[in-house]
Amino acid sequence: MRHKGYTLSSIVTALLGEAALAAVVLWLLPRWGINIPMWGLVLLMVALAVYEGITYRIGSKALERKPVVSLEAMVGCYGEATTLLAPDGYVKVEGELWRALSTGANIHKGDEIVVVEVNRLTLFVAPNEK
Repeated sequence: MRHKGYTLSSIVTALLGEAALAAVVLWLLPRWGINIPMWGLVLLMVALAVYEGITYRIGSKALERKPVVSLEAMVGCYGEATTLLAPDGYVKVEGELWRALSTGANIHKGDEIVVVEVNRLTLFVAPNEK
């Protein structure tokens, strides 16, 4: 795996979180008169482990995504309109959602588009004429 540091830090923080949960349930809560049975602690720890596993998978997928090197490189890329562009709306290009302006006629949701210009974080798009 390319992100060994992320995996290691995720394991360490998960173990620290589990230890903190156990310390609170076994030491702190009984001092306040709140007693949680051992099966309740196990259930809480399993729920925390599931949550940490889900966030690890989401985070590792985000780290695996290829970053866009420059916005100018997006000119000529194809995508799909996710909303009506009349003249502005949103398009999906290379798996990412972008604010877009149509350079000509209205573009309907689901139509294929091509990026013709980029200005800051707004894409100027035209319908893809096949």
